[in-house]
Amino acid sequence: MIRHIVFWKLAGEADGRSKAENFAIMKEKLERLVDLIPELIAIEVGKNLNGEEYDASLTCTFRSMDDLKTYDSHPEHQKVREFISKVRLSRVAVDYEL
Repeated sequence: MIRHIVFWKLAGEADGRSKAENFAIMKEKLERLVDLIPELIAIEVGKNLNGEEYDASLTCTFRSMDDLKTYDSHPEHQKVREFISKVRLSRVAVDYEL
């Protein structure tokens, strides 16, 4: 099993919306992917409560690195990634084997 974790720093305002509004949209779009991409076993999106460094996190579970690569290039994921690129300032990711 592979765990994929991403952290984002979101812009205070982007695409005509506040950080909170963009986070809510981002969360909805990401969580919908579990029903659209069979390789994605589980997904969790969270808002950082301590207000430091990063604003949002994503945790996904896959059976293999090949499944993660399929997810990464899937057209539905690409649509979400395009939205996130408009509202984020920075991103960091880690992938590891369970």
